[in-house]
Amino acid sequence: MDRTELTCRLIRPDETYDGKQGLTYFCGIAAETVGSKSICMHLLTIPPGGRAKAHMHENHETAIYVLDGEAIALYGDKLQHHVVTKSGDLFYIPAGVPHLPINISDKPISAIIARTDPNEQESVVLLPDLEIYADQAIARLVKLGPPAG
Repeated sequence: MDRTELTCRLIRPDETYDGKQGLTYFCGIAAETVGSKSICMHLLTIPPGGRAKAHMHENHETAIYVLDGEAIALYGDKLQHHVVTKSGDLFYIPAGVPHLPINISDKPISAIIARTDPNEQESVVLLPDLEIYADQAIARLVKLGPPAG
């Protein structure tokens, strides 16, 4: 490719789209928006009580930077593990690991999501068989109350 054809692109995340995971994302960097080849990055806000569907990204890693608020991420083959993420935290999800974020607080949470898949939704694999484990984990966590700050 002739390097004179390459150009930088500015994206203002003012449009949204609904992801397979059940959440609404602000459009960001992706093959679909800027023609990226190896990465996507977008902004996600999860409302109070919101959560994603159980899913994984088969061949792509995910990095998350929490901008504001606190969330719980369930992960593992049966979503048996969880971690509390809060403003300023970085969270890494290896390729092929089932996971989902939930917000059991009374405030929205916002995060920047980056993935090694330039096609933002292409590598999303929904895992409906894990929803029962998600429901059980969420019920357990709700009894414990919102994450401590």
